[in-house]
Amino acid sequence: MLYDPITINRLTLKSRLVMPPMQTGRTDLGHVTDDLVNYYHERALYSKPGLIFTEHSCITEAGRAAKEQLSIADDGMIPEHRRLTDAIHAAGSRVFVQLNHGGSSAVPFDDGEIVSASAVANLRKPSPRMPRPLTVSEIHELEDAYARAALRALEAGYDGVEIHCAHAYLLNQFYSPLSNLRDDEYGAACMENRVRFLLETMEKVRAVIGADCPMAVRLGGADYMPGGSTEEDAVEAARLIEQAGADLLDISGGMCGYIRPDCKEPGYFGSMTEKVRRAVSIPVILTGGVAKLADAERLLAEGKADLIGVGRALLLDAHWAEKA
Repeated sequence: MLYDPITINRLTLKSRLVMPPMQTGRTDLGHVTDDLVNYYHERALYSKPGLIFTEHSCITEAGRAAKEQLSIADDGMIPEHRRLTDAIHAAGSRVFVQLNHGGSSAVPFDDGEIVSASAVANLRKPSPRMPRPLTVSEIHELEDAYARAALRALEAGYDGVEIHCAHAYLLNQFYSPLSNLRDDEYGAACMENRVRFLLETMEKVRAVIGADCPMAVRLGGADYMPGGSTEEDAVEAARLIEQAGADLLDISGGMCGYIRPDCKEPGYFGSMTEKVRRAVSIPVILTGGVAKLADAERLLAEGKADLIGVGRALLLDAHWAEKA
């Protein structure tokens, strides 16, 4: 079942095994290195995931979430990313870029100001600097920056793009009521407002990549914290995201990051992905604690998701699937 094909938009994947985005620290201040290219090539070659998401790429230097984070913030990065996509394609896998802005978790090179939905310290990666709330015009400028980065990704040979709205990064900071205290049309009064920044970004990204290029969203659907977003919120948001034209939903945690504090079982976001999957018609990815082939197969058979992400096991061992 894990090695059954699946079609995303007009792109057919040879299997339902996904390598999720995981920062490796193998860049040179955001630039692609030989080590990074070899890392992805080996995992595509030996474990043969149907889809690889490269580690999150910053869309602006001011939105950089780590000094070593991969960058796609300017046109000069296109040839470097082409090296990555060529290596992954040569090994037989498809590859999506993940586009991200750190928001209140950003660490820009110039140590300048950081921004967010509201003046709320990042709950996952606290910073000594308090973020400044974005103005509406600045929100629109960042939407354009996402679109420009998506166009670069297309020119660099990526098969699709993923917009990162999880793990306490900028778009997720607007989605979560823990970090969004705004009272305007981007505030937390209703779900439409909480995902407005995301949906407008999706619209602008779609305009530059075209109808046939797959567009995924990584949604940090639930915070698993008092007063935070819930699994029911994830279902409501997922419906809006599908209506806005997403081809794939990649479900993960919000302010809690990629772990779930109250559950350690393989596929620990499965209760959320199952609910989301029942509410939408586009494919859903489940990632979280899956390290054994039998668990991946079981989660698919139980209807928890349509694709399974294997993260840490692939991070540690390029030959994971062969051994499994």
